[in-house]
Amino acid sequence: MDIAHVESEIEKLVDSLTGANNVLLSHMNVKIAELDSRKQALVKEIAELTVETISPEQVRQISGYLDTWETVSFDDKRRVLDLLVMTVETTSEKMNITWKI
Repeated sequence: MDIAHVESEIEKLVDSLTGANNVLLSHMNVKIAELDSRKQALVKEIAELTVETISPEQVRQISGYLDTWETVSFDDKRRVLDLLVMTVETTSEKMNITWKI
């Protein structure tokens, strides 16, 4: 099922809400929530598939840096992280790293 199909199904359900009774409305709300969850999963999957991949040459460079990480310059460490990390989200309680690999 693709995103356009899911959106079409949601639109059909919303269009049929006119004159619906409470039982039907409840059923439609559940179905719309399921379809919306599916849509969000598809969007996430597409985003993950389009993430920049790391080339074999970049892997070799990174491996070399890891062997001497303590002596690597700050700029080189930043370059390595730019290759490996998409986002870093932090709160006072936790940190979430989204990896590119």
